[in-house]
Amino acid sequence: MNKPARVGLIGYGYWGPNLARNFHALPDAHLVAVADADATRLDEPARLYQARTYTDYHELLADPTLDAVAISTPARTHFEIARAALERGKHVLVEKPLAMSSAEARELITLAEQKPRVLMVGHTFVYNPAVWKIRELIEQRALGDVYYIYANRVNLGRVQRDINALWSIAPHDISILLYVLGAMPLDVSARGATYLNANVEDVVFVTLTFPNQVLAHIHASWLDPSKVRQMTIVGSEKMIVYDDVDTEARLRIYDKGVYRHGSEYGEFQLKVHSGDINIPKIEMSEPLRNECAHFVECVREGKRPRTDGENGLRVVRVLEAAQESLEKNGATVPVR
Repeated sequence: MNKPARVGLIGYGYWGPNLARNFHALPDAHLVAVADADATRLDEPARLYQARTYTDYHELLADPTLDAVAISTPARTHFEIARAALERGKHVLVEKPLAMSSAEARELITLAEQKPRVLMVGHTFVYNPAVWKIRELIEQRALGDVYYIYANRVNLGRVQRDINALWSIAPHDISILLYVLGAMPLDVSARGATYLNANVEDVVFVTLTFPNQVLAHIHASWLDPSKVRQMTIVGSEKMIVYDDVDTEARLRIYDKGVYRHGSEYGEFQLKVHSGDINIPKIEMSEPLRNECAHFVECVREGKRPRTDGENGLRVVRVLEAAQESLEKNGATVPVR
């Protein structure tokens, strides 16, 4: 494709304006149309981007000149809209989660392969330079052996009514864990509670067991006093604290660890090592801009996205296991 990709956006609610802003700014993309069921939301994209607007997304998909669509609608609509877009021959970027079941995710993957069209999932943190650095450090074994990881992703507000905190918030940290560890968890256990809505968990605690005895824990909630976006990775030689809210030091690398030390009697002793704290210089760029640019690149050059349909499926498989555990009051469930 020698010309800019013509992109349409379906959903201009919470996240849609951010996608529109980034696609509009990309030199290799042209945001040409926006659809949203709420007509009052469409004045802004028409004014800012001179985009055609629709209240029915089917009308947007009917445009034969449209190359690709980004889908930013409620999670339970992702499968239906993504399927309709692929059937119309459009390349698709769909926000997380890809679908609400692995069966639906597999159907989208198969359809994208048959067309063939790009199918990409908006796991935005996989496009975050700080997360790239974490993966690099783990691959280089700069931390030694990874022991365990825990993540807090909490805030007060943006309460969901159609999906719980597991499906709404936890996909971010699940996608980060799969990316930096390069592996799928073996099993999952999850507990949660409903406080604001009898049918929707407002807070969840998810524990994942990865190969090599790596343990991971996620706390996700929209019912918390402070905004926290933090992940801690504990290794045998060094440790990392990743704080996405801290613009001054997103990564802090602690030269700390506990190691075995042989004694003259042939028994091991544990020694604690405590050194410096290092804040690596990371050339930060907006993760969503990176994500949108990568999608456009894949559309124009026929590349496979970093967060393709298979990547989205893996996250959905973990979510399914965690949901089953929630319904079984925290029982450990294998990731199938």
